[in-house]
Amino acid sequence: MATKKKAVSVATFNLPENTASTLCYVLGWVSGLVFLLTEKKNAKVRFHAMQSVLFFGILTGITFVPVIGWLLSPFVMIVCFVVWLMAIYKTYNGEEFELPVVGKIARDQLKKIK
Repeated sequence: MATKKKAVSVATFNLPENTASTLCYVLGWVSGLVFLLTEKKNAKVRFHAMQSVLFFGILTGITFVPVIGWLLSPFVMIVCFVVWLMAIYKTYNGEEFELPVVGKIARDQLKKIK
């Protein structure tokens, strides 16, 4: 008996949608920015790229604030690592997820630049 293959949506660089979405998180805000600038059609990949840029960009920026940022730096790095792992796992498995505050901001920003 033949099995039906699930249709795979193709995104930037001829990658499957889940792979492109996953790669948005691999190098934090840097890979998110690359996909945000190169992906023009796939809304899901653009959302994950924007979410990656905002989340990792904001938390990385916090660590540069004198004294308070330096004190919070170890906690911020742990949070970034946990969210990074979760984002990679969920996007690769095709799950829909949105980070609490950043996800809504990412959706709003994408509507503005469309």
